[in-house]
Amino acid sequence: MAKTIEEHRSGCPINLTLEVLGDRWSLIVIRDVMFGNRRHFREILRNSEEGIASNILADRLKRLVESGMLTREDDPSHRQKALYSLTEMSIALVPLLAEMGAWGRRFRPVSEDLAIRAELLENGGRSFWNEFMDELRALHLGKPLPAGTPSALARLTDAYLEVKARQDAAG
Repeated sequence: MAKTIEEHRSGCPINLTLEVLGDRWSLIVIRDVMFGNRRHFREILRNSEEGIASNILADRLKRLVESGMLTREDDPSHRQKALYSLTEMSIALVPLLAEMGAWGRRFRPVSEDLAIRAELLENGGRSFWNEFMDELRALHLGKPLPAGTPSALARLTDAYLEVKARQDAAG
């Protein structure tokens, strides 16, 4: 249930955003669902670059569902699994995540493999962000894409895998 303005620290849009996304893990979980297409608890847990603990992940997933950033459904392929999906609210974070990635690349000591997607998003600009958001809407919300639409997610993933393979080959 949505809180009223009186139940928040203030009605400032930045404060209200930080109340949902300002902890250490929420944006990381959204990033992993968004860019890694990790839709199950175990996928997120096992593939977390940052090593999120299972109890923290369970808490963040619960909070993100409660705040409307993710949905949780029973996975039809396995009775004991839940499938997490992005909502329109979380898909709308693509420009923010792209800008955060660009800032991080400029001012922080990033690794090449983990920065390549940020570089592609930065260089691709709004048109690429919009393509990626449309693809996320198709994957998570079931909105159809026109036939023959190139996959922005595949482009981001392929770039990451190419850098990773080059790093692994170099030793």
